[in-house]
Amino acid sequence: MAQKTALLLGATGLTGGFLLTELINSGAYSKIIVPARRHLATDNPIVDQVVTDFKNLDAIKDRLVADDVYCCLGTTIAVAKTKEAFRFVDYELPLAFAKIAKEQGAKSFNLMSSIGAKVDTGTFYLKTKGEVERDIELIGFANVNIFRPGMLLGPRKEHRQGESIAKVVMGGLGFLWNGPLKKYKPIESATVAKAMAKVGATGDGQGVKIFESGEIELLA
Repeated sequence: MAQKTALLLGATGLTGGFLLTELINSGAYSKIIVPARRHLATDNPIVDQVVTDFKNLDAIKDRLVADDVYCCLGTTIAVAKTKEAFRFVDYELPLAFAKIAKEQGAKSFNLMSSIGAKVDTGTFYLKTKGEVERDIELIGFANVNIFRPGMLLGPRKEHRQGESIAKVVMGGLGFLWNGPLKKYKPIESATVAKAMAKVGATGDGQGVKIFESGEIELLA
């Protein structure tokens, strides 16, 4: 029987929801810790739900003991409304959880980032993603896997115009994603979740690995 424990951040989101299912079904974990603002609709016995407002993580750190961390935390400026609120979700929370998890003995960190993430860019969204990648790498995990998907597709509750356009383009102009544009191809959130679970649960390798959309599809 598996004895490892996973810590899943962002399980109430689209990709995180798919990833929770993948981790449960993987057989790699006897326990999956899920911090969230509300209870998830699951009664699976290996899921340990930790309800939190994310404002005082030290109060729950004793419950965040895991071998592998999976982070699907993320929002958009449109949803967050301000740059400060966006940065809290996409930078401050992942980094705070990463530091606590490392202190509690975690060996690996699997981060969902974004295609184009880069520290030295003028685009706030991509700069924030690049900074969280950089700073999580510096924490000292034995293994860091960074997943950089293109636009994420899937059954969201809220309407996103960009995603609707991407679906139309993929349906009629799929040839655009061949060659040098391949890494920018939109990708299903379920596909990203499968790849993250497959790579993270094996526990193989050392150091930092980066997977972009084309590689993510192959892994899944």
